[in-house]
Amino acid sequence: MKVPFIDILRYENGFYETVTARTAQLIKDGHFVGGPVVGQFESALKDYTETSFALGCANGTDAIQVALRAAGVEKNDKVLIPDMTFWATFEAVVNVGAVPYTLDVSKETLHLTLASVKEGVEKFKPKAIILVHLYGWACPETLEIRQYCKDNNIICMEDCAQAIGTEIKGESLLKNALVASTSFYPAKVLGASGDAGGIFSTEQKIIDTSKILLNHGRTGHYDHGLIGWNSRLGAYEAAFMVEALKHLDAKLVSRRAVCEAYRNKITNPALKFLAPGKDVWENGYLSVALMTPESRPGFIEYLKANDIGYGTVYPGAMSAQPGAAAHIGGKISHGHAEWIAKSIINLPCFAYMNIDEINYVIEKVNAYKA
Repeated sequence: MKVPFIDILRYENGFYETVTARTAQLIKDGHFVGGPVVGQFESALKDYTETSFALGCANGTDAIQVALRAAGVEKNDKVLIPDMTFWATFEAVVNVGAVPYTLDVSKETLHLTLASVKEGVEKFKPKAIILVHLYGWACPETLEIRQYCKDNNIICMEDCAQAIGTEIKGESLLKNALVASTSFYPAKVLGASGDAGGIFSTEQKIIDTSKILLNHGRTGHYDHGLIGWNSRLGAYEAAFMVEALKHLDAKLVSRRAVCEAYRNKITNPALKFLAPGKDVWENGYLSVALMTPESRPGFIEYLKANDIGYGTVYPGAMSAQPGAAAHIGGKISHGHAEWIAKSIINLPCFAYMNIDEINYVIEKVNAYKA
């Protein structure tokens, strides 16, 4: 048997036909950029995530950049980010003219902690922080960090590229976020057929400014009140995601079941499976385990030999990336992000993974001898 790390082509019955029909109608109507389907998607997304406001845009990286600017981050402002994230978090700060400062993450939760945020704030005196929710989880201390930022007049921006459908204390993670972004890259739990992204906020002003920034800074058709981007959501991607959103709950059930099966049935002591923190309900985006850095290379070769896909999300700390040196303002490191990057292993996990594939992975991983 061959089990890929991810398979994004397992659609629901009738999905392909419905999307094809929608596409044909868009072509007939001449709706290519904008149009009513974009509003339809944004309304459905707002309702699903329980947010006050939701906007679509061209991709997840633009979503971070626009959200930062709309929330008030300006040139030379200091922005704290976790040292364990995807490069887009780092480059978005640079692309708005601000300066990124990296904070180490917890070896237990793989996320920022309230203590690490306080340490960074006291040392660097930032204007903002980007709280990143990795692996389909939420940062366990999200609510405490939000409150700390509010109390100290720090903008708390949240990168939720992997966290649509995640809950904390029984509520949507996005519901009470001051400002947040997400990615609808095809491999995400809610994926488009190409690049797309989203911006969320509890504040009307942030959303109004985001709308202007996403469309060339327009305040009228040929009036430009701000320097913006061209980052409008295409009608086709909106139509695709309107249909995909209808099936998201079923996909999340499937993904969560895969993660639970691995945690409950893989007993090989070479792997330590992690779970979302207390009060966090995951979306099943990734299965996460840790190994010793010395044992991971051999295990990866074993997976390859048995035709099992894998991931190492992520294989490097932000502060160690070659592109970071010219832009990073400072960092606090206790070696955790570097250790996690050498230790993490992600087994196959995707929507509608069948029981034979799951059992094959479990069987082979349990049989592995370091």
